[in-house]
Amino acid sequence: MANQDDIFKNTISHSKEYGFIFQSSEIYDGLSAVYDYGQAGVELKKNIRDFWWKSMVQMHQNIVGIDAAIFMHPTTWKASGHADAFNDPLIDNKDSKKRYRADVLIEEHVAKIEAKINKEVAKAKERFNPFDETMFRSTNARVLENQKKIDEINTRFKNAMEKNNLAEVKQIIVDCEIACPISGSRNWTDVRQFNLMFSTSMGSVSEDASVIYLRPETAQGIFVNFLNVQKTGRMKIPFGIAQTGKAFRNEIVARQFIFRMREFEQMEMQFFVRPGTEMEWYNSWKQTRMNWHKAMGFSESKYRFHDHIKLAHYANAACDIEFEFPFGFKELEGIHSRTDFDLKQHEQFSGKKLQYFDSELNQSYVPYVVETSIGLDRMFLAILASSYKNEKLEDGTERVVLNIPPFLAPVKVAVLPLVNKDGLPEKANEIFSQLKFDYVCQMEEKDSIGKRYRRHDAIGTPYCITVDHQTIQDNTVTIRERDTMKQERIVINQLATIVSEKASMNNVLKKL
Repeated sequence: MANQDDIFKNTISHSKEYGFIFQSSEIYDGLSAVYDYGQAGVELKKNIRDFWWKSMVQMHQNIVGIDAAIFMHPTTWKASGHADAFNDPLIDNKDSKKRYRADVLIEEHVAKIEAKINKEVAKAKERFNPFDETMFRSTNARVLENQKKIDEINTRFKNAMEKNNLAEVKQIIVDCEIACPISGSRNWTDVRQFNLMFSTSMGSVSEDASVIYLRPETAQGIFVNFLNVQKTGRMKIPFGIAQTGKAFRNEIVARQFIFRMREFEQMEMQFFVRPGTEMEWYNSWKQTRMNWHKAMGFSESKYRFHDHIKLAHYANAACDIEFEFPFGFKELEGIHSRTDFDLKQHEQFSGKKLQYFDSELNQSYVPYVVETSIGLDRMFLAILASSYKNEKLEDGTERVVLNIPPFLAPVKVAVLPLVNKDGLPEKANEIFSQLKFDYVCQMEEKDSIGKRYRRHDAIGTPYCITVDHQTIQDNTVTIRERDTMKQERIVINQLATIVSEKASMNNVLKKL
């Protein structure tokens, strides 16, 4: 675990050193849980967003996009339930004076028990060949005992949250003997609910100003525009509306770098379906979204589905796609069957009908909704943390490299004149000018060629092209591949084809 902690700390340090992420307002000692994306980070973030948008909107005939405003009429949040029920259960440790989310403390305790089960399974795999894991989990006494503990905790927690029984939530923490990670004590306060929405005022005079909220999610902007999009786009059920944009939550326990922030970006799609077909579409979107994640090229063992124990007030089914971050498996994307809750709520609070006339059934109804919602910043962190490598080379030296999927890399090509004279910079500039229309490229002349290779390894550049004196003679260059460090001599007019093979987003989209 310490090794994973070190990797995470090194990733955070690396992200600042190479222009991916900076602490917001750092010259004023920073703003907690708020971050700025630097010159490398903004390109990676844009590429992730583009990949999601193209796969979600451009590749589907029945999904369109919108860009709703951050500010919305305050009644929106009464209708959605956020004004009254968008809370986190918080608990303080009296000795460390630190505040924690009660549900996270319980989840982490359950994860430790799960780790014991996985350890038993791993030990058995080493001892027995062949090995039937299903049989082992259903018969081994220690596994069964630990699984019983997990089931009991999960059941108690689910019932407590559904009944808003905060005393029972605290009792679970007490019964599980959960200690504060800092003080080590179990001296807890009562559990309290805390609303996560930021509020501000709208109006020219403070006395006449009305309270409005910074949106805590982007989904409601889609729901209130349902009929606008459906009618103007002549959309037929089933169809989807997608949106990317900023959301804001007053996270009291914000931690783990950009995993949990107060200002973040979401990529959401609401898919409107005929009532009674929602579970079919729910299962379909689960697999579609998992395929999207696996297209990144990371190990499939880093992903898993996790069904929700406690369903949100609007859902009849929900699961997360979890990713193995350096600090464990955590939510990366949520897939939810939201029923017709949102549209019906907005019907009630607005007094406007939000129904769809189905010509096949010759009747009107409020559609059901299947949602896919992914945090762009979390996706960024997943890619950055999984790509960070500190490699020992055959010559005894080391290099830090980001094995970012080439089609997402911030810079696709670095053009490097071997020396800053003899016409090499001019030739390098010609190559840069040819490639810049299709790819983000950099031309770099300072320092030795080895140091320049290392810098581009560190930001994840898939290809480095070296222009040397032979280039002037025969129009060939050396192309170096980031992951293998292999170098090949090719003619200049082959460059676009070679880069496109790995760095083109379209090639990945075609495989989805």
